[in-house]
Amino acid sequence: MTQIIKWQCASFNELTGAQIYAILQARSEVFIMEQNCVYQDMDGLDLSTLHVIGWAEDEKVAAYLRIVAPNIKFPEPSIGRVISTSAFRGSGIGRQLITEGLKQLEAHYPSQAVRISAQAYLQEFYKSFGFVAVSEEYLEDDIPHIEMLRPVSSN
Repeated sequence: MTQIIKWQCASFNELTGAQIYAILQARSEVFIMEQNCVYQDMDGLDLSTLHVIGWAEDEKVAAYLRIVAPNIKFPEPSIGRVISTSAFRGSGIGRQLITEGLKQLEAHYPSQAVRISAQAYLQEFYKSFGFVAVSEEYLEDDIPHIEMLRPVSSN
């Protein structure tokens, strides 16, 4: 049975306590438990970012990313903390998430390039959305990453 995903884009202050808890729980499950990566997930940026969440029918997080304003992490607006939860992987939720994230980026930061720090193994996935590699591979939290840019012409 296919679940209907409800998409939400909200600032931190627009989210309820239960929604924040669900988001942080999902991020911990993916980044810390599944990827066996000990790092400080709550980095102080959540308070000033936009949160794009795909909610499953049971109010659980199916997919999530956050949008960081320009000149905070990079000169350009960026997306990060991109996840799809284990129950939804392989369903196309990742493509839906990036599509929704890019739609929200265009609404909030029209006609601007977008920069990401992508896990290196996802480089081809992000290329399919118009991102191009702009750095050599590097380690971030002991995971290979690559910086990628989606030029304005791709928006």
